[in-house]
Parts: sequence; C-alpha cells; structure tokens
Amino acid sequence: MQVELLNDQGQAASTVEVPETVFGREFNEALVHQLVVAYQANARQGTRAQKDRGAVKHTTKKPFRQKGTGNARAGMTSSPLWRGGGKIFPSSPNENFSQKLNKKMYRAGMAAIFSQLLREGRLSVVESIKVEAPKTKLLASKLKAMNLNSALIIADEIDENLYLASRNLPNVLVVEPRYADPVSLVHFKKVLVTKGALDQIKEMFA
Repeated sequence: MQVELLNDQGQAASTVEVPETVFGREFNEALVHQLVVAYQANARQGTRAQKDRGAVKHTTKKPFRQKGTGNARAGMTSSPLWRGGGKIFPSSPNENFSQKLNKKMYRAGMAAIFSQLLREGRLSVVESIKVEAPKTKLLASKLKAMNLNSALIIADEIDENLYLASRNLPNVLVVEPRYADPVSLVHFKKVLVTKGALDQIKEMFA
C-alpha cells in the first residue's frame, strides 16, 4: 500500500510503503468508541467525594418531639431526607474508574483509527518536521505553508527547538509515536506523521 510522502512545503515528493494491517483496516466504530471511552476513563482521578450522614455537620438533638406536630418522625437533622443531610450512597474519594482493554483490542482500535484517517485524507506522511530555532513563528510558518490550522504531529524525535516552538500553538500537539493516544487522533483535523515515526507505528500496531 503506497502513501504520498510530503516535503516541508506540503508538496508530494515521493511515495512510501505502509502495511495494510495498520493503514488498510476496516473502521470498527464500536471498538474505537470503547477505546476512546477507556482512555478517558483511565485518565480520571477519583478525587471527588460526598458526605454521608455521619460526616455532615449536625447535632444529635431530636429536632422536634415525636408526636403531636403533624410532621413525620425525625431523630436528627443529618438524615438524607433533610436538606443539608448526608448522601445515601456517597461517592468515595478513592473510586477507581479505570477500564481494562487488552493489547489485541488496543492495537486493532488504533489501526482502525489510522486507517480511517488515511481514507478521509486527514493523515499525511512527511519527510521530517524540524525548526532551526525555538521560535513559535518558525513552526507556524511551516504549518501555514502546508495549509494547516490544527494538527497532531507525530515525530520520531522531538528536539528542544521543536518542543518549545510548538508549546504556544493552541491547536498543535507534538508527540512521539508511543504517546499518540486515540482521543488526540480523533480530535485533531489533521495528523502529520514523520517518516521515522511511521516505522515505529508499523512495529507497534502491525
């Protein structure tokens, strides 16, 4: 399977061979959805918590007498039925939201995403992405020459210049192949993969 190889100006220079197992897979929507949901769930921190009736601030004094008031019986104001009372089934501060996804499903899901990006024309392979100095305008001008406003750049090697130049661009993210996640691949309008990173992606997902 042949894919165009672009130069720094976004013009087709030659072609590069990519495996069908990674870039020619059918799109499995259910699997990709499961992959994205699992990734987002595993990133959650179970830090929020609610108070039960023993943790809320209250007095143990009976709010009113047992009979004769016309109200329902009440023992203390911490009851979940009362405003300001405790929660019946409170969220725990150490709740675990993680979802298990085996390696075979992860590889298949990532390959399905890469294949769909290529079919939609949202994935391009470039020779390399480098800037001479850590200047945001240098990288911005390169992306402008390629007619890109939003892009995920997967580079085989990220030097200090490229990292610093991309840091202030709000719609640009530069990562190594091992840090390419399904949420970013789906989110960005365009994905640029360097030739060196393409070889690593072949090894990871083929």
